[in-house]
Amino acid sequence: MTLDPLTLSVIQAGLQQVCDEMDLSFSRAAFSPVIAEANDRSDGIYAAEDGALIAQGSQGLPVFVGTMQYSTRVLTERIAAGITAAPQPGDIYIVNDPYLGGTHLMDVRFVTPFYRDGRIFCWLSNTGHWPDTGGSVPGGFSASATAVEQEGLRLPPVKLFKQGQLDQEIYQIICSNIRVADQRIGDVQAQAAALLIGADRLGALLDRYGDDTVAAAIAELRLRAAAQMRACLALLPEGRFEASAFIDSDGVVNEPLEIRLAVTRQGDQSTFDFTGSSAPCMGPMNSVLATTLSSVYLAMRHIFPEVPISAGAFDPLIVTGYEGTFLDAQYPRPVSGCAAEVSQRIAEAVFLALAPALPNRVTAAPAGTSGNFALGGHDPEKNRDFVMYQLSGGGYGGNADHDGLSNGCSTIGISKAPPVEIMETQFPVLYHHYALHEGSGGAGSHRGGFGLDYALELRRGTATASFVMDHGRFGPPGTMGGRDGTPNKVEIHRNGTIHVPEHLSKEQDIPLQPGDLVHVRTPGGGGYGDPRTRAPEKVAEDVRLGRYTADEAQQLFAVALGPDGTPDLPATARLRD
Repeated sequence: MTLDPLTLSVIQAGLQQVCDEMDLSFSRAAFSPVIAEANDRSDGIYAAEDGALIAQGSQGLPVFVGTMQYSTRVLTERIAAGITAAPQPGDIYIVNDPYLGGTHLMDVRFVTPFYRDGRIFCWLSNTGHWPDTGGSVPGGFSASATAVEQEGLRLPPVKLFKQGQLDQEIYQIICSNIRVADQRIGDVQAQAAALLIGADRLGALLDRYGDDTVAAAIAELRLRAAAQMRACLALLPEGRFEASAFIDSDGVVNEPLEIRLAVTRQGDQSTFDFTGSSAPCMGPMNSVLATTLSSVYLAMRHIFPEVPISAGAFDPLIVTGYEGTFLDAQYPRPVSGCAAEVSQRIAEAVFLALAPALPNRVTAAPAGTSGNFALGGHDPEKNRDFVMYQLSGGGYGGNADHDGLSNGCSTIGISKAPPVEIMETQFPVLYHHYALHEGSGGAGSHRGGFGLDYALELRRGTATASFVMDHGRFGPPGTMGGRDGTPNKVEIHRNGTIHVPEHLSKEQDIPLQPGDLVHVRTPGGGGYGDPRTRAPEKVAEDVRLGRYTADEAQQLFAVALGPDGTPDLPATARLRD
């Protein structure tokens, strides 16, 4: 069937709208701030035969662009093999197993078949970050876990809803293994309702244009996405481009882990070879294969955002060399840091490798950490236990056109930090300040953006704090002569003393009493280009706004400011010196 461009474009937008409505419904109905306020979730449509990505919500986390595709594919394979029960209309499967196309255990997926005329036309799926799935620490981010069982409850694909009805036996098994279980029903119902809305909207789209026409459009859109990605890859010179990115430590062994990457462009495809990367680690900074692949895909989406989201966009991207490394975790390796942290180092390696080849498209390294901070304890005023999860932004890297964004969301997502007012209402905490981490951006012709500086106090009860972050040992690298951003900084203030974690931004089960303070300063982005070429008036503006001191302007940018705050020398004069 041949489709005219207008019909094809309208159907493409219609599929996108279905996913966007699922996203909005999920967030608006969810109970947990990490979903309702931070939007740590995603929704999509996947092919009936192999789970290939058809469309994904524009408001969903990019890291799920590949992982939901693989978890849906695994589900179809297990059903075909008789391992998982065959679907019926109204069934919704739940799965969070990292080794079956997932991420970490807190990212819980729902998958439902969408039927037309008695056959499965496609699958609808979504992922939501549950605040807790059990395990050794509240929130699931165990910094010193050495096995996945210590991180929480692991679920293979099972039917949570059977023909539209919640299976109370399965649900009670889940609730018996997680904290604050009484609050999960709101997230469960919101997640399921989003899929029902998606089914209703998709049905309307098919009724309007016909099943055969929409199916033909889906096939054509996949082919066109592959062609567009190949056209973008043609901008990359043929050859081999290498880089390394480093993770501070795995949380158990206090030594860096290396992601070694070689990108080769040959013809109309590119190969991403991770041969030589570090071996599987003891702690939770292993990455499962689905997350590793998805991290490469999302990095290329950052570089070529004009390519539409579709499985076809991934076809020209070949990922190899991960076998036997910490980027291909096998059971029972712990993985709580894979989606939020390791994925961002993988994307960083892609950026570092391709920046010299595509200097007008690739930025310096962003903050590259989700700032995972979990606080769990008992609130005596409300007479209930709580699990609070805080994610935070950081600085983006500078680029050829402008400075990096300050306090931007993580590389892998669009999640925003929940408003402090919401957090203070739901949990026994008080934020002392929530501001930019001034001066944290790496110096450059275009400097990196600034990270976040926040401090919160436990007001009542008792609690334990856990952190799984990164870039505490190494700041986000600059590129094209730019300086590195400032590293992550975590401090616990207790009884007049300041505790800094041994692994800098990773530790678990830190006991807190009322009055104790958690102080976090997230990284700034790397700088782009020689700092001495930065426009002096921009340096003066940064000093005027308190982002750098006059001494830092002199040291970092070679700009001397007069008594009135204006620069003494233009950039060209500084370069001649």
